[in-house]
Amino acid sequence: MEMIEENSEKIIEFGLIYGADLVLALLVLFIGFWVIKRVVALMRAAMIRKEVDVTLRRFLVNLVGIILKALLIISVASMIGVETTSFIAIIGAAGLAIGLALQGSLANFAGGVLLLMFRPYKVGDFIESQGHSGTVYAIQIFTTILKTPDNKTVFIPNGPIANGSITNYSTEETRRVDMVFGIGYDDDIDKAKKILQSLIDADERIFKDPAPAILLAELANSSVNFKVRTWVKSQDYWGVFFDMHEAVKKTFDKEGVSIPYPQQDVHLHQVPAASTGQ
Repeated sequence: MEMIEENSEKIIEFGLIYGADLVLALLVLFIGFWVIKRVVALMRAAMIRKEVDVTLRRFLVNLVGIILKALLIISVASMIGVETTSFIAIIGAAGLAIGLALQGSLANFAGGVLLLMFRPYKVGDFIESQGHSGTVYAIQIFTTILKTPDNKTVFIPNGPIANGSITNYSTEETRRVDMVFGIGYDDDIDKAKKILQSLIDADERIFKDPAPAILLAELANSSVNFKVRTWVKSQDYWGVFFDMHEAVKKTFDKEGVSIPYPQQDVHLHQVPAASTGQ
């Protein structure tokens, strides 16, 4: 009976000393979780309005929610007298160790965040980066996946991409096709230009504005080279490039315009044999 009375007194004494702090801590915890829920919801709505990538949006929302809840729990624990200094130090040391061990992955993660936020390319674009070129198949947090024209799958870490150069061939709706055609020195320059112009006019994929350009660019060792520049839709680039080369070869052959190839003249000089006296 005396033991029960002593325990009751201790409970009452504990309640008087810590009761107010405990109630306040629970109130702060309840309100804190409600505020965090609202902050996360507002953050999600703002990112949806700005059309942030779904993968990045979910990751950032979850990360912010976890960090805010962890800070709230540490604050509430300190309110009821729990020593949090050592706990925070342990978390900091563990974070530092994990960061050093995963610094390469963290660099790729940071690169992925930058790529998803600033969008130098999107899924479906044809890009060139880090010595690889292909159509973007997926943009993940750590890697970008490309599909090459010959149907290979290339995984490129996002860190080097974000810190390197990126050539995006799909950003603009139009592209300029640059081609070089050579004729022989004995061929008629004006005739060759008329043939090239007629082939350009016959291709409906080539824009009239900006106007195509046929320029005599070089008097090379074995040929007179024309540089042909035409503007087309981006998706027609390779079709026009290959079709024009085929059409030029066939038409030049038909019209008697030569397409020279590198050649070298070799002259042999016979050295008279030295006379020998007896």
